[in-house]
Amino acid sequence: MDESVAQLTRTAPEGGLTTGAVARLLGVAPTTLRTWDRRYGLGPAGREGGRHRRWTPADIAVLVRMCELTSAGLPPGEAARAARSPETAGGPAPSTPGPRPSTAPGALPIGRARTEARGLGRAAVRLDGRTVDALLADALDRHGLVGAWDEVIMPTLHAVGRKWETSGERYVEVEHLLSWHVSSALRGAATGPEPRPGAGVSLLACAPDETHTLPLEALTAALVQQGLPLRMFGAALPVDALEEAVRRTGPTAVVLWSQSRTTASRALVLRMAGMEWGVRGARTRPALLLAGPGWAGPQPAGTLRPTSLGEALATLAALAVR
Repeated sequence: MDESVAQLTRTAPEGGLTTGAVARLLGVAPTTLRTWDRRYGLGPAGREGGRHRRWTPADIAVLVRMCELTSAGLPPGEAARAARSPETAGGPAPSTPGPRPSTAPGALPIGRARTEARGLGRAAVRLDGRTVDALLADALDRHGLVGAWDEVIMPTLHAVGRKWETSGERYVEVEHLLSWHVSSALRGAATGPEPRPGAGVSLLACAPDETHTLPLEALTAALVQQGLPLRMFGAALPVDALEEAVRRTGPTAVVLWSQSRTTASRALVLRMAGMEWGVRGARTRPALLLAGPGWAGPQPAGTLRPTSLGEALATLAALAVR
């Protein structure tokens, strides 16, 4: 059994885990577990009338094996028979005919993170978009946008990135699928009150040649939820276009995201630090926030460097109402 699954089941409350908790752990939809129970008999071994079903460590071990075998390409019915068989417990996935892969995709290196991150990673590796959507919606509802981003979404995204870097060109499809669904979830979460009257505008953009937008999308959604006005320009905004946007919008703050050193430079910061807006004689310089790991190293004078979504949100909120 996966060590993270084993650890959770060892500390499970007396009587076992609920179907929802097991679904989040494994990265499957609760309806999938009910279908497996109804069709293949993979439900909890012990049941009490009139009570919610509870899953014991032994029950969960069977489900883990079922997930491994179906990810390896085995038809669900055959996988269920093998998962229930003591002879196959803990063994490798059996070979299958045709073009199906003989082994399941490797587990993601999630590390220390919420259980939901492990389930989200498993669903992404299986390319199960519907379950990814359900798990993202559940995380946002349970932990709020900042909590879900810090404790569920970012650990999973980082794990996918590390897996891709250490596996050649494999798992690129996992990263793309997960990123698309995260982006969709963040856009869905970008609802809130009308912008506060008189609040300063925040301008968000990626550095030129930078294409990683998800952190800025998360910040966009968080600002919208707070009722703070913003302009989001997305990936790879040229410097000339950024300067024009500053002149046209008159922002209180500019957030520039850089994912890697290759998209960040001191010359770029110096040029941006000189940006102004307003009529001659009453020019204003917006606060410049350098966000993302690309800006690692000595901090240029006159800039701010938030290190988390929560810190960036708090900084922009304070600047907007000064």
